Amino acid sequence: MPEGSLYRMAAADINAAVVFEKVSKSFGSHVVLNEVSLLIPKGAIMVMLGPSGTGKSVLLRCLVGLIKPDSGRILVFNEDLTRLDDQRSADRHKLFALRRRFGMLFQDGALFDDMSVGDNVAFPMRQHTKMSEPEIRARVAENLERVGLPGTERKMVSELSGGMRKRAAFARAIALRPDIVLCDEPSSGLDPVMSATLDDLILELHRTLGMTFIVISHDTAEARAIATHIGLLYQGKLQVFGEAHTVLQSSHAHVRQFFERNTQGPIKVL
Repeated sequence: MPEGSLYRMAAADINAAVVFEKVSKSFGSHVVLNEVSLLIPKGAIMVMLGPSGTGKSVLLRCLVGLIKPDSGRILVFNEDLTRLDDQRSADRHKLFALRRRFGMLFQDGALFDDMSVGDNVAFPMRQHTKMSEPEIRARVAENLERVGLPGTERKMVSELSGGMRKRAAFARAIALRPDIVLCDEPSSGLDPVMSATLDDLILELHRTLGMTFIVISHDTAEARAIATHIGLLYQGKLQVFGEAHTVLQSSHAHVRQFFERNTQGPIKVL
């Protein structure tokens, strides 16, 4: 059966959260994504690995509709994102509804420095819901408790350490109880102990809230610790994708070089 047919059948599966079907994207002559196909089940923690500049962040931007692929399809809970045009009113409403199902943890946290921690976490609820202020304050307190920052509502962002900022950003990312949380290099700039603390936090949020996590990373230790599924992108091609235990045991040359930190192999050192 052709690959596209397999993915169309899989996309109809109620257990599919995200499906990429032969997605390609170029900027000028530079091919960033080259016919990427994958299926992320609901409730997975998918870690996408790869060297810097290999297309991982573009993959995320395509997923939330910020960039339109040149070809292929992206389905989010069986809704074809690539068919939606934000210039059409009806499609804008659908896009907005789909984006509401995503939470985003940015690489630098992207907290508002001129707001308190509590106001940062409350921001998406005040912008996108009709929750009352008492309801918002209760959700803020609950989220900060979940990420290990109880009682920090009145602190300013400048008072937080790097690890605390990441945890506060997590509290904001889950504010609207999204179905999917996107994490762009969550351990970037953190020491190994704090990185492990964030890994534990992802696992705890996954266990208690049942969200699907899509994590962009180049940290192999993080992938080993949290992933249910692992992909590896290199030069725009998805070299491997599958359940974590299968990928970790794979003899695939790109996988072995990346996990063994070997300078010799198909991944070229630039």
